[in-house]
Amino acid sequence: MAAISFDPSINVQVNQKSHGVLVEEIEGLIRVHKNGHVERPPIIPIVPCTATSGVTAKDIVIDKFTGLWTRIYVPNYSNKMPLLIYFHGGGFCVGSAAWSCYHEFLSGLASKAGCIIFSVNYRLAPENRLPAAYDDGIETLMWVKQQALSGSNEHKWWLSQCDLSSLFLAGDSAGANIAYNVATRLGSHGGTSASSGMKPLVVKGSILIQPFFGGESRTATEMHATPQVNSALTLPASDAYWRLSLPFGSNRDHPWCNPLANGTPKLRELRLPPTMVCVSEMDILKDRNMGFCNALGGAGKRVETKIYKGVGHAFQILHNSPSSHIRTQEMISHIKTFINQ
Repeated sequence: MAAISFDPSINVQVNQKSHGVLVEEIEGLIRVHKNGHVERPPIIPIVPCTATSGVTAKDIVIDKFTGLWTRIYVPNYSNKMPLLIYFHGGGFCVGSAAWSCYHEFLSGLASKAGCIIFSVNYRLAPENRLPAAYDDGIETLMWVKQQALSGSNEHKWWLSQCDLSSLFLAGDSAGANIAYNVATRLGSHGGTSASSGMKPLVVKGSILIQPFFGGESRTATEMHATPQVNSALTLPASDAYWRLSLPFGSNRDHPWCNPLANGTPKLRELRLPPTMVCVSEMDILKDRNMGFCNALGGAGKRVETKIYKGVGHAFQILHNSPSSHIRTQEMISHIKTFINQ
């Protein structure tokens, strides 16, 4: 849902309230004022950390100074389970691990796929522009590593059931972008794989759901896609998210936005784990996602591409089309197969 947008309206106007000039607005989701004040209307309910059928869930603070925390989902399985480090969507600017739609989706995924999930509540832009979210992803992994090495009794409730040699980075939209960029960071720290220096953690793969990438040049689906009531991302909203999240002075060919742009490290030289990319047929990001998959394959990386027919961006979270439930179950099945192969 990195890029949830509800009839987005990108405006520059004078607000009647005391915060003055409104420099960016994605209607219903975020308003950014020239004086730095940011408003995020509560369009999605925040839900407490409650156990669901067959799944224990708890909120854990990782860094009290930055506010980094995670919601941990542990299904009631007797065997050791893979660990998914999951990053929510929201264009880097909105969203929460406590949003009801993520709580529902991830508790169901943990139960049906048989995995432990850390749903990371990372810092948001524009107050914390990139790479803050990537830093929070790395810090989460280091925190998991520290708990594993210390044999923490406090965290035995999930550690004892966790197969640390089977860790996956995952996310949807902006969260998928975070998962990818965390994987590239791990792979650039030396060694022979994305897991080098992470023992006892072993990164087995990445799961990128409708990854939020961009570029100065438009793709066909970005330029010509007709507005879809069952897709949560529009081009104006996408551009606004990038303006708010990239470092000041950057454009959409910054490597964090466009991994295929000129001047980025060659994909062939990156140490990346096997990757599954989930693409929605009605998403404006479809062509960009397919181009990314083709580039990964061309660079000799292991990549699986899954295409979901008749659904748009964030369908698995918003359930906003007749076929979204069926496609969501397909996605969960694909993820289960990927993490257990």
